[in-house]
Amino acid sequence: MSIIKEFKAFAMKGNVVDMAVGIIIGAAFGKIISSIVNDIIMPPIGLLVGGVNFSDLKIVMKDAVGTAPAVSINYGNFLQVSFDFLIVAFSIFIVIKAMNSMKKKEAAAPAEPPAPSNQEVLLSEIRDLLKK
Repeated sequence: MSIIKEFKAFAMKGNVVDMAVGIIIGAAFGKIISSIVNDIIMPPIGLLVGGVNFSDLKIVMKDAVGTAPAVSINYGNFLQVSFDFLIVAFSIFIVIKAMNSMKKKEAAAPAEPPAPSNQEVLLSEIRDLLKK
């Protein structure tokens, strides 16, 4: 089998296509979550904490000399990224929780009773024959 045929068989497998769709939807969902965090959640939090930004906090180990930049441990940036991660994770949790509650409402609709199995049908026929 040629390499092109093998690649075509690989690319057309259901798992690969499903994964590609998941990645595309995930990227779009990431934009939604970023918008929720940046446009809805962060403004009130920024108002509450007085616009504190930890990104500028650092320990300078060696000052800048000429064109060489300063050597520093940027722990404030780590704190800011960690804080942002927690907000994004909590936002995703809330969105997924809302989506799951909507799915539960859809699933709560009464389902049709399952069809009787062949064994149940035969036993019912035998019972009916015995009654006669």
